[in-house]
Amino acid sequence: MPTLNEQEGIGECILRVQRAVMELGLPTEVIISDSSTDRTPEIAREMGAIVVEPDKPGYGYAYRYGFEHVRGKYIVMGDADTTYDFEQIPRLLDPILEDRADIVMGSRLDGEIKPGAMPMLHKYIGNPLLTKFLNTFYDAGVSDAHSGFRVFTRDALDRMDLESDGMEFASEMVMDAGARGLRIEEVPIVYHEREGEETLDSFRDGWRHVRFMLLNAPGYLFSVPGIAFGLIGLLFTGLSIFDISIAGASFGVRTMIAGSLLMLVGFQVASFGLFSTVASDPIRQQSDPLTSMIINRVTLERGAAAGLTLIGIGVGYTALRLSRWLTHGYTSLSSFGPDVLGLTVVVLGIQFFFMTFFLSAIANSNN
Repeated sequence: MPTLNEQEGIGECILRVQRAVMELGLPTEVIISDSSTDRTPEIAREMGAIVVEPDKPGYGYAYRYGFEHVRGKYIVMGDADTTYDFEQIPRLLDPILEDRADIVMGSRLDGEIKPGAMPMLHKYIGNPLLTKFLNTFYDAGVSDAHSGFRVFTRDALDRMDLESDGMEFASEMVMDAGARGLRIEEVPIVYHEREGEETLDSFRDGWRHVRFMLLNAPGYLFSVPGIAFGLIGLLFTGLSIFDISIAGASFGVRTMIAGSLLMLVGFQVASFGLFSTVASDPIRQQSDPLTSMIINRVTLERGAAAGLTLIGIGVGYTALRLSRWLTHGYTSLSSFGPDVLGLTVVVLGIQFFFMTFFLSAIANSNN
C-alpha cells in the first residue's frame, strides 16, 4: 500500500488484510510504501507492517519502490484509505490460483459504488472515458482500468517493465500487461467512501493518464490522424481537378488549395508516427501495413530516390506550365488548380527526401 498521510484509514486497512490472511492461511507480509508526515508509519509498524520510505515522490514510484521489497509469490496492491475492502482478497486471488489469470483487477464500475465514495464526474465521465481510451488503444478489454485493487503473480510483475512515477502508473500496468500477453480478469467489488483527505487532482491526473496513453500509442496519436488528413486532402484535390459537382455544388481552386494543405499536413503528422516508432520504445508498437512497409522496406537510398522522383515530377510539370505561359505571351493560363497540385508534389517530394535521411539518422543512433 502506498501511503501519504493516511492515519485515519491505515489501521482499518491492515485489519482487513489480516482477516483475509486468516481465511487464506498463507504466510503474508504487509508492505507500506510511505511518504507521510502524520502518524501513518507508526500505526503501520505497531500493527506488524513493514514500512519503507521511497526516496522520490509520486504514486507510481511509491508502488515501484514497494515492489522492490516484496518476497511473496502473489502480490496484492491497493490504496490505504479504506475505499477497497481487503477482506475480498481471496475472491481476487482465486482466478490466479486456478490458473485463469496473471492479473486480477477489482472492478468498481461492474460492482457497487457506495454513496459518496466516488465523485459523479469520475463515476460517469472520467473513469468510463479513460477506460474506453485504454481499451481502444491497447485492446485491454476491461471495465474499470483505473481500479487500484489488484492481485497478480510475481512472475507477472517481473515480465512487466513499469517505469512511470505518477498516477498514470495504473494505466501503464494494464497497457504493459496487455502488450505482453498477460491474462487479465476482473472481479466485481464494492467501493467504499474513503477515510481522510482526498489527494487526487481530477483534471491534472486525468490528463496524465490520457497523455501517457497517447504517447505510448503513436499509431493513434500520429498515423491515424495523418492518414485521415491525407485522404481528405486527396478527396478535395480530386473533386477540384476533375471538376466534380455534388448536389449542384462545384469545387474550384479554393477546394484545391484546401486539399493541398491537408495533404501536406497529413504527410507531416503521419511522419511523426514513423519518427516516434523508430526513436522511442512505445508500449503499443505500430503494426499497420503502411508503417511496417516503410520501416522494414524503405531504405535510405529507396526513400531518397522516391523523394527525388516526386520532386522531378512536380518540377517537370511546373516547368511545362511555365513554358506554356511564356509561349503564350504571358497571358493567364486556363486553370490555377493544376499549378497548385504541381507545387504540392514538389513539396511532398522534398519532405519525403529529408524524412528518409532523418529516419535513417534516428535508426543509426539507436543501434
